[in-house]
Amino acid sequence: MKRRTTALLTLTALLGTALTALPLQQAGAEEAEQVRNGTFDTTSDPWWTSNVTAGLSDGRLCADVPGGTTNRWDSAIGQNDITLVKGETYRFSFHASGVPEGHVVRAIVGLAVSPYDTWQEASPVLTEADGSYSYTFTAPVDTTQGQVAFQVGGSTDAWRFCVDDVSLLGGVPPEVYEPDTGPRVRVNQVAYLPAGPKNATLVTDATTRLPWQLRDAKGTTVARGLTVPRGVDASSGQNVHSIDFGSYRGHGTGYTLVADGETSHPFDVDAAAYRRLRLDSVKYYYTQRSGIAIRDDLRPGYGRAAGHLNVAPNQGDANVPCQPGVCDYSLDVTGGWYDAGDHGKYVVNGGIATWELLSTYERSLRARTGHPAALGDGTLALPESGNKVPDVLDEARWELEFLLKMQVPAGQPLAGMAHHKVHDEQWTGLPLLPGQDPQKRELHPPTTAATLNLAATAAQAARLYRPYDKAFAARALTAARTAWQAALAHPDLYADPNDGTGGGAYNDDDVTDEFYWAAAELYLTTGERQFADHVLDSPVHTADVFGPTGFDWGHTAAAGRLDLALVPSRLPGRDQVRRSVVKAADTYLATLTAHPYGMPYAPAGNRYDWGSSHQVLNNAVVIATAYDLTGARKYRDGALQGMDYVLGRNALNISYVTGYGEVSSHNQHSRWYAHELDPTLPNPPSGTLAGGPNSSIQDPYAQSKLTGCVGQFCYIDDIQSWSTNETAINWNAALARMASFAADQG
Repeated sequence: MKRRTTALLTLTALLGTALTALPLQQAGAEEAEQVRNGTFDTTSDPWWTSNVTAGLSDGRLCADVPGGTTNRWDSAIGQNDITLVKGETYRFSFHASGVPEGHVVRAIVGLAVSPYDTWQEASPVLTEADGSYSYTFTAPVDTTQGQVAFQVGGSTDAWRFCVDDVSLLGGVPPEVYEPDTGPRVRVNQVAYLPAGPKNATLVTDATTRLPWQLRDAKGTTVARGLTVPRGVDASSGQNVHSIDFGSYRGHGTGYTLVADGETSHPFDVDAAAYRRLRLDSVKYYYTQRSGIAIRDDLRPGYGRAAGHLNVAPNQGDANVPCQPGVCDYSLDVTGGWYDAGDHGKYVVNGGIATWELLSTYERSLRARTGHPAALGDGTLALPESGNKVPDVLDEARWELEFLLKMQVPAGQPLAGMAHHKVHDEQWTGLPLLPGQDPQKRELHPPTTAATLNLAATAAQAARLYRPYDKAFAARALTAARTAWQAALAHPDLYADPNDGTGGGAYNDDDVTDEFYWAAAELYLTTGERQFADHVLDSPVHTADVFGPTGFDWGHTAAAGRLDLALVPSRLPGRDQVRRSVVKAADTYLATLTAHPYGMPYAPAGNRYDWGSSHQVLNNAVVIATAYDLTGARKYRDGALQGMDYVLGRNALNISYVTGYGEVSSHNQHSRWYAHELDPTLPNPPSGTLAGGPNSSIQDPYAQSKLTGCVGQFCYIDDIQSWSTNETAINWNAALARMASFAADQG
């Protein structure tokens, strides 16, 4: 998603997500109870209630909860004026029951006053018998205004909630988080291609070669060999060996790899999984759509009401005003994709995501192994399926139409520029379905970066949609030209890095790369000399734009370079452009070869960045493009190995793609894929990429578990960890691009 350092604020006094920096835990504090009258022996004081009828019953506090409420926080019980000490560890525990069983309580510890941060939350499913629940967390602030609360709303039917023995005990020893990394043989848990590379990593104390065996689903050994000791892997701190079983050319399902007394998770040797992943990774976007009801017949289990269509409680996106002092008009900015786990929509991240989806399709038209029909009409089960337009173009158009709406109208100051983003006035908490968001929406100031994102993606769209909708292609090109001229007239309007309330700032004060990218797309679509001249005159054109950490929304020159290399044109010096891509691929291949986990990503100091999963994949995209340009097998094999990391061959032994692999991320940070907090809501759909290890661990939950983590271990699959475990449209675009490439090689 975004490289943000902003705080998430809450919807009400009972809703929130904490985002204050968490310090190191204090040691040696004495245990002290912070809750008053948690046993309810004779009275319920000083507990408060909201929209429930409550009283004592058999030494418990019981509440009759009305039905027909929408949100958890619509009915609640709590206690305020709780004292918390920064850095001290607390154990929050209680007994609770629900009649009838199956109801959920959201149990939180947080701040009772604005901004209502939450520092610990859990959502157990209650039974009719008393259940015992206990959670440990570290307080991020000093406060005398803390709160313990039990949110019990959100049910269609009335029910009865009882609670007893509520305790918030300070000074307890902090729990040491030990991730379950499973078997020490780390493989791509999804699939290897029969004729592709097959590599694995063994975590072991051994320093000499060890035997390995590849076994089929029946347990028969079908290949064997010796490991290659690699020493200590700096990105994980583990002593590891490499295993290469690429000589095996069979195919099937249920294979395992055995070494050092350990048996790996099962995997396939077959291309079928990549054909499914190609579709699932793009199907993800339909359930991210804003402004349209998601049909359950198209995405079973994911149907929901439309979000932000000016239908209560939404204030909606049909007539959104600017932030105070920015403009005196309102725009209809309905549609588009929700950016990540929040309800914001951002032109800069929408731009790079749309480009990569469109480029996935454009590659299928240009590359030797491309298959345009693979994402053709009817492949993605969309409302638009059957319109004789490739489904991937239908999905991308949902975002493109939104991007076009973000352009400042003619006659207004800064006409032709694009507003940077639209989102809620304040941060909302989790869970919160898009149709239930009551916040005021605001347009944020136009920026040069957003304007050039619009110019680039609209220009690319103009050439790709022309065979299917000439009028839309013409409209897109007109918007791209207008945006280009506006950006030239206003080359230094930058997003405010402090504009991070209610949504990510997405600030970027160097737009030479966006100018280059936009000029490249306009040239490839029009062939006009003015755009070629800008490409050739840009300092970016001869610079190395492929850094070790990959390209993303803030580093877009690579997008222009890749398209200039792949899309035919008469650009002078095009051979040199193509050579620059191949040279970058060679660099990434060298990184991959040197890395014991076989990935083309090795950030300085093993400081993994926000969204590292997609950066690994985007580096693989560069290698894959080199294969498309040269046909050299080493690039094909290197690109495919980039997929191994995200699908399980990593230090945590986890697939970062929901629904793919024996153990996969499935609790990504999201307001509507929030099953971890509300069992009535789904986990993210299959084919959703988690952000992955992030050494900065900005969120308090990750800080409470991962402080001092090394590289690959800076990740936790929990909905509260927005810095390591979010989902985002640009991240999934990288997955779609590489899944499509891998499927084509099968």
